[in-house]
Amino acid sequence: MSLPRQQILTAISKARKASPKRNFEQTIELVINLRELDMKRPENRINLRVQLPNGIEGQKVLVFAGGDLALRARRSGADEVIEPTELNELAKDKKAAKKRLKDFDIFISEAPLMPTVGRVAGPILGPRGKMPTPVPSQAPVDNVIERERKAVVLRSRDKPFVHCMVGKESMTDEEVAQNIEAIISNLTSSTKRGFGNIKTMFIKTSMGEAVKLY
Repeated sequence: MSLPRQQILTAISKARKASPKRNFEQTIELVINLRELDMKRPENRINLRVQLPNGIEGQKVLVFAGGDLALRARRSGADEVIEPTELNELAKDKKAAKKRLKDFDIFISEAPLMPTVGRVAGPILGPRGKMPTPVPSQAPVDNVIERERKAVVLRSRDKPFVHCMVGKESMTDEEVAQNIEAIISNLTSSTKRGFGNIKTMFIKTSMGEAVKLY
């Protein structure tokens, strides 16, 4: 089972109209409530990484890397790069580390730095579901950045719902609808009863009212 494209487009339009105007660009978000899944059982919890056909415009990428990988990450369009020297300084100041990381959406780390990154950034990024993706030092970081900018994580933890970004206000309704379809397809493919495990779905902007999709 899948939702008709027009049904999704209608809900996106209603969500835009139900959103107050802000002096910043809002995200468009999807909330899916699940049913008949015992989230106390780890095997029923949702933990998916979904590649969106249109990505989410404006997601900011931070890369933890040194040497050649740091140089290539900057050339490949990373918004910021934190090298080992700065990482070691942040390890001494939790408040500064939290402030340094708060404005980024996607995190990538050179694999050898992951133990330090985990110690410094783990307590900050873990609760946000944004732990860095490790990559080898010789990885084609341009491809990794492009891939990660198009990915979202669906994570339910022990609660029967998932909540994720599906777009930005500047994106067209069609682009957002295609992203929503990808999320629904991946989610229903990973649950025991597919669409039967979905109770309700809502679309909203970050500051707007929720509009029922299903």
